[in-house]
Amino acid sequence: MDRTRIIKRAAVVSLVGNAALAVLKVAAGFAAGSLAVVGDGVDSSTDVLISIVALVAAAVSSKPSDKEHPYGHARAETTATTVLAFFIFFAGAQLILATVRSLLAGEARSVPGPFALWVTAGSIVGKLFLSWTQARAGRRTGSLMLAANAKNMRNDVVISSSVLAGLGLSILFEAPLADSVVALLVGAWVMRSAVGVFIEANDEIMDGKVDPELYRKVFDAVRSVPGAGNPHRARVRRLASSYDIDLDIEIDGSTSVRKAHEIAQLVEKAIKDRIDGVYDIVVHMEPSGSGEHEEQYGLNERRLDEYDGKNFQE
Repeated sequence: MDRTRIIKRAAVVSLVGNAALAVLKVAAGFAAGSLAVVGDGVDSSTDVLISIVALVAAAVSSKPSDKEHPYGHARAETTATTVLAFFIFFAGAQLILATVRSLLAGEARSVPGPFALWVTAGSIVGKLFLSWTQARAGRRTGSLMLAANAKNMRNDVVISSSVLAGLGLSILFEAPLADSVVALLVGAWVMRSAVGVFIEANDEIMDGKVDPELYRKVFDAVRSVPGAGNPHRARVRRLASSYDIDLDIEIDGSTSVRKAHEIAQLVEKAIKDRIDGVYDIVVHMEPSGSGEHEEQYGLNERRLDEYDGKNFQE
């Protein structure tokens, strides 16, 4: 419940802050005649939608498991993050299309008014604050969705800084074309950011890119339990801020069922002692020497050592 409360509070802060910035920048952009500032405002308006989606996702992800969702609803955050990526990409594409249409039509452009400079500078300060709040809440909750939103806010700081530079050049050299060029660059940056957010969310949906250090902790935990050995077919997948872990271990074939169950429970406890946020663990026990399988699910220590770390990050 604390996690849900923190996520909702962060989403509300983002919602209010971005709504205020969006209205201010769009109005200032039209008043000053700056496409780049208008585009920056449109980007902030998509952040309002992002905050609304985050609020809905927080409510859904906090629901307990049921017969239709036995793993719970934590992946609602991942789904929301994917939706956010499309919102961000669409905003960038629309800005580029609008700017290109304006350039191709040969519309006469005036030099943006200096008022846009002050609004953009204020936007940079506001976005820095919002990025800090989202990143802090993301670290406290382990929320990929909030981390993605914080990254989006940091990108917004870069965008607004670029807009500020473009406005300065337009006013200083009386060259309104500089504003259009910056608008195009801003749109491209927004689209690039959206692709990065989508790739990260998609990795979680496909249960990929889990930190290899987690597997090492799992294998260390098995070695710490007397009677347990050869951890293999280990699989760790992320469910929002939690982890679902499956693995096979080997025990003496003459061990009683009761004793084998006790060993499995000790393995579970050892893993939970080493890894925070474990949602569930399934330990499958096999008699010693039966660890070879036709199915190549998961990892063992040998296969983990074959990775150089790069494979987990790219």
